[in-house]
Amino acid sequence: MAVDRELVLRSAAALLTRKATATMDEVARAAGVSRATLHRHFAGRDALVRALESLGLAECEAALDAARPDDGPAAEALRRLVREIEPAAALLAFLYSENQLFEGEQQNEGWARLDARLTALFRRGQESGEFRIDLTPTWLTEALYGLLASGAWAVTEGRLARNDFTRMIVELLLGGALRRE
Repeated sequence: MAVDRELVLRSAAALLTRKATATMDEVARAAGVSRATLHRHFAGRDALVRALESLGLAECEAALDAARPDDGPAAEALRRLVREIEPAAALLAFLYSENQLFEGEQQNEGWARLDARLTALFRRGQESGEFRIDLTPTWLTEALYGLLASGAWAVTEGRLARNDFTRMIVELLLGGALRRE
């Protein structure tokens, strides 16, 4: 019987998003495969996390493509991006918390591509006068990652309705927390 690798990865992502410390045995059970089968596809936790990273980056880049970040006002492009990335946000939240992905020479160049594209969107918004210029595009990119991760965790735990995900993230990021007169 052939094992659907993507199904195993999605099952692992769903479990690890809820329980980052899950063992490989727990991942195998969640995926409906034996530990031996899981190990044949992923030599260990690091290999599994790296495969999840590749899947997550591919989904984030696809969401960016679908959001058309260079079209129309930057704020609208940001709204489209958050809406498009929402299905991958839980996986992104898990990856965002995996320090091993961001240390040393093994860092996936996909993160740099993603960072560059997001930073370009924020820079475009600043140049057009839509976004504040006192916050760097790099900081806005990091803030977006943090809000996406927080939003995904809140949805997963039932503290935020999935339908509110995009609005809550975009409004906080674009408006900040200060009440304006």
